[in-house]
Amino acid sequence: METGTILALGIYFIAMLAIGLYAYRQSSSNLSEYMLGGRKLGPAVTALSAGASDMSGWLLMGLPGALYLMGISQVWMAVGLVIGAWLNYLLLAPRFRVFTELAKDSITLPDYLENRFDDHTRMLRLISAVVIVVFFTLYTASGVVAGGKLFESVFGMDYLFGLVLTAGVVIAYTLLGGFLAVSMTDFVQGIIMFLALVLVPVVALDVVGGVTPVIDIVAELNPNHLDIFTGTSALGIVSLMAWGLGYFGQPHIIVRFMAIRSVKDFPVARRIGMSWMIVSLLGAVATGFIGIAYIKQTGGELKDPETIFIVMSQALFHPFITGFLLAALLAAVMSTISSQLLVTSSALVQDFYKTFFNKTASDSHLVLMGRVSVFLVALVAILIALDRSSSILGLVSNAWAGFGAAFGPLVLISLYWRRMNQWGALAGMIAGAVTVLVWIYGPFTVNGQTMDQWLYAMVPGVVASALAIVIVSKLTAAPKVAIAGQFDQMCKLMKQA
Repeated sequence: METGTILALGIYFIAMLAIGLYAYRQSSSNLSEYMLGGRKLGPAVTALSAGASDMSGWLLMGLPGALYLMGISQVWMAVGLVIGAWLNYLLLAPRFRVFTELAKDSITLPDYLENRFDDHTRMLRLISAVVIVVFFTLYTASGVVAGGKLFESVFGMDYLFGLVLTAGVVIAYTLLGGFLAVSMTDFVQGIIMFLALVLVPVVALDVVGGVTPVIDIVAELNPNHLDIFTGTSALGIVSLMAWGLGYFGQPHIIVRFMAIRSVKDFPVARRIGMSWMIVSLLGAVATGFIGIAYIKQTGGELKDPETIFIVMSQALFHPFITGFLLAALLAAVMSTISSQLLVTSSALVQDFYKTFFNKTASDSHLVLMGRVSVFLVALVAILIALDRSSSILGLVSNAWAGFGAAFGPLVLISLYWRRMNQWGALAGMIAGAVTVLVWIYGPFTVNGQTMDQWLYAMVPGVVASALAIVIVSKLTAAPKVAIAGQFDQMCKLMKQA
């Protein structure tokens, strides 16, 4: 590896650790500060933190690789994600920010569910926390695997070394600074990802001679690559766009909305977040598409389509710049890992340890336990990641569908329907999660395809969850007057905002 590349990556790692140390000095006095940054994030940090924790390595490797291999028809997933993210900002974010504070200053999703429905049985907290811990531990492991394989394939390092290095830096700044460190590092990582996805396709486009040569070469190699409907069906398009439904139920994304300093900041955050997302997705699409012409013109050979961003980064730029471009890949992986670690840690501390084992624990003790939890969850994830055959894409897809179906309709309907009660919430969460699991792992097929291949599990999961919420809430007693009054107060505050 070139010295300049190593130097750039070293600067990146040091910067992440420095941010963690700064955040440690700013936000470690109590659990709310450690888990939510004291609800004082600005709109820019909120927006880029949500975007960076969302996209992961899929943005720089998966999407460009899909465009390179299968053509423009793969943009349907990006279209679905843009629509889902925009609706998340518009429909969920402001009300969720207000309601989580009204509901006894809830600082985790299970916290909110228990307080929103005044659930004295604690079943909502327990089941939602179990879902978060199990899925996010595996989700975190997939990110650690990606980091290990990245160092191995790009830098020629030992897989185990790359795995431990990636996890070690993330553990350090997350353990030190908690939510504020994660959000601030996500902000920096989001900027790096944005610049990389603008710089690489622009320079590559100049090298190949402009838009016309790219279209001509792609048409010559495979005309179907220019057809947005080639290789997919109506159900296929629905499945790809259904990824956007998942945004309403992703704990590591919606927790950002709980932490913004004011509901009045959301319009600015939405403009920043959506601009970042659209430009980044266009950059990823352009990278894969221009990459087809670049490889053809240079006479190169691309063994793995998902490495097109890496190949062009190494070929087109000075080693020092290449280092920062490759740091964008690490940023995509690390920003998601850190967010997942913190959400899992908060579930373990707030929703298990404090609730069931130590109700009188002091804030300083809970912060300490939060740091211990971050380390333990990361350690389990590393142990899982030692198996190099671990599936990354499949695990991410399944977890995204699971969270989207279990929590998406539950959270969204809870913000808009006064009549919803705890039994409807519990039924919806269970119905969504179980439907996804059966759809993915059940022994059913359609025309020789598994159910998940025929139609993404998110779709039936969300439908089942929404129906269960409405039917069970209607068949059981209406919520207490105090709970309904809390909902009315949220609506009143939203009108004032």
